[in-house]
Amino acid sequence: MDFVSRLPLSPSKKNSVWVVVDRLTNSTHFLHVNTTYSLEKLAELYIAEVVCLHGVPSSIISDRDPSIAFHPQRNGQSERVIQVSENMMCFCMINFGINWERHVPLIALA
Repeated sequence: MDFVSRLPLSPSKKNSVWVVVDRLTNSTHFLHVNTTYSLEKLAELYIAEVVCLHGVPSSIISDRDPSIAFHPQRNGQSERVIQVSENMMCFCMINFGINWERHVPLIALA
């Protein structure tokens, strides 16, 4: 999991996308969030959008975790998804401005 941040503020007051990749099913979830969300709000969103579909994960890998700083191979799949997602979101921001949020479902299909 990772965050794509510093996006323009959308009409629904979101400025980031939380990208969650389920390595078992290869499914990707794009959760629209704001950088001001509390940890509790992020946990509620994660439970509602990811855990309800896939169950409680046996492990979570985040690039914010210092233990994987020198082991990019452990999370290469999600890093590739995040890289492609960031490129596509840049395209959406250039072409659609603050309405980037409504195009995220199309990015999820890519």
